[in-house]
Amino acid sequence: MSAAEPTIDAPDAAPKRRSETQEVLRRLYSKPTAVLSTVVVLVVVLCALFPWLIAPHDPFAQSLALRLKPPSFADGGVAGFWLGTDHLGRDTLSRIIYGARVTLIVSLLAVIVSGIIGVWLGLLAGFSGGVTDAIILRLIDTQLAFPVVLLVISLVAVVGPSLTNLVVLMGLSAWPRFARIVRGSVLSVRGLEYVEAARAIGASRLRMMMRHILPNVLSAIIVYTSFELARMILLEATLSFLGLGVQPPDPTWGGMINSGKEYLSLSPAVSLFPGMAIGAIILAFNLLGDELRDALDPQLSHD
Repeated sequence: MSAAEPTIDAPDAAPKRRSETQEVLRRLYSKPTAVLSTVVVLVVVLCALFPWLIAPHDPFAQSLALRLKPPSFADGGVAGFWLGTDHLGRDTLSRIIYGARVTLIVSLLAVIVSGIIGVWLGLLAGFSGGVTDAIILRLIDTQLAFPVVLLVISLVAVVGPSLTNLVVLMGLSAWPRFARIVRGSVLSVRGLEYVEAARAIGASRLRMMMRHILPNVLSAIIVYTSFELARMILLEATLSFLGLGVQPPDPTWGGMINSGKEYLSLSPAVSLFPGMAIGAIILAFNLLGDELRDALDPQLSHD
């Protein structure tokens, strides 16, 4: 009977994990704000993945006869150009849809870069303690002493604007926040019984960090990632607005706001709608992060 016990207990673990995941999702999507935020995020993701299927016009096609037209629902608007046109007669809606790709790619890759560096250093600092912890904390404090936007702007101005440079520099600017979040979470779990048990049976430091500690701080990482995505989207839009992001003719939301600012008196829609797109996706990620935090936090009560 004793030899059969592991085969009886092992299958129960997967259903239990699945039921916990289902309970988190149930709590999450019982909130209307989480549902609405997810819908907004999914719409932007679909625009980024399949812009050629969704955009009504070629985002690069120019027509001076159609320049600075208002939205089709306003007086003077042209049918088919739902959000109007820019100063070169290009369809604003199509450029917003194609701009979602640049925004999401840059922001997501930057968060991945910062997450990999920050999570690893946070694990190392929190688990090791001592000199290692002190050195990593000084690195975190040193980088956080510089304003992120000014730091990235300075570096991009030196190395030049490109997709790769943006991803690397934005990612390197954000790792301290990940590291600080992870370090704090590791400090709260590294002394628990299951970690001490793993240490007692001779588990290596790497195995304890990756197998026993990381899964238990993963919820904090997931929640913070949603907030960091919103912050990276805003940073990418700021750089594009300043001309330090992905360069024309590729459409970016920040670049569209910049190009439309000279025509605000003639056609405010050129800058208004890209700004609304930025605000909507940032708000969606922030609200989704709030709801994720509530759904994953076992200390909170849910209706």
